[in-house]
Amino acid sequence: MKNILFFAVIGLLLISCNTDTPQTMTVTGNVKGLKKGTLYLQHVPDTVLVNVDSLQINGDGNFTFKTELESPEIFYLYLDKKDNNDINDRITFFGEPGMITINTTWNTFDLNAKIEGSATQKKLDEYRKNMTRFNKKNLDYFTVASDPDIKSDSLAVDSIQKLSDKNVQRSYAFALNYALNNTDSYIAPYIALNEVSDANIKYLDSINNNLTAEVANSKYGKALQRYLDKLKTN
Repeated sequence: MKNILFFAVIGLLLISCNTDTPQTMTVTGNVKGLKKGTLYLQHVPDTVLVNVDSLQINGDGNFTFKTELESPEIFYLYLDKKDNNDINDRITFFGEPGMITINTTWNTFDLNAKIEGSATQKKLDEYRKNMTRFNKKNLDYFTVASDPDIKSDSLAVDSIQKLSDKNVQRSYAFALNYALNNTDSYIAPYIALNEVSDANIKYLDSINNNLTAEVANSKYGKALQRYLDKLKTN
């Protein structure tokens, strides 16, 4: 009788361990061409990057990670290829409950990753695509300003600097507007905290005050409130 009870308890434990909850995030996918290495699922719960889980790859680039989330947040898929080179080894994605699929290749790991299944990730991709335009324009200005003929012309340098400053202002305006137009998404407090935290407090306040209740109670929503409280106290 004792043996029956023992195995019954073990069975229940195994079932409970394999049961997904509404807060379970499953990250699955394939790293094409990867024969050997270690994949890590990482995040920053507070201020330090920590490993949530890891998987040894040996001949097969398929992977699956599962973890319970308290709130949607940024996660990282890190590939340790044992090549003493950290370039192109970490994919950033917005994790949330449900199934997230990440497919990529080992040699361009973070450059051509296709991420599906996260609604907030779509918002993040859209935001990054637009910000790339501003960053590219600033790079163009820098390239022009580096020209020896331009560098010797103070008026030309001043003109280019003004154009660059105006481009930066436009990028800030876009980021703020994007957050304000998506206050029902976890992307809004994330942008406010990580992209434009030094913006005028009235704009950050406006984003914060328009967050939906669900977003306001998320990890980044609460962090934005704490950040604003600190600013106002100082």
